[in-house]
Amino acid sequence: MDLYEYQAKDLFAAHGVPVLAGEVASSPEEAQAAAERIGGPVVVKAQVKTGG
Repeated sequence: MDLYEYQAKDLFAAHGVPVLAGEVASSPEEAQAAAERIGGPVVVKAQVKTGG
């Protein structure tokens, strides 16, 4: 399976596996809005598929 982390989290959550809150953002403005919705300290992670 070739998934981004956010896709795997959605799959896990759909099957009852506990996951931390998170959102996908494509711009700094979207990231700021997501951080405000989540609240508290947040971490911004870049997700890039790598490998062969």
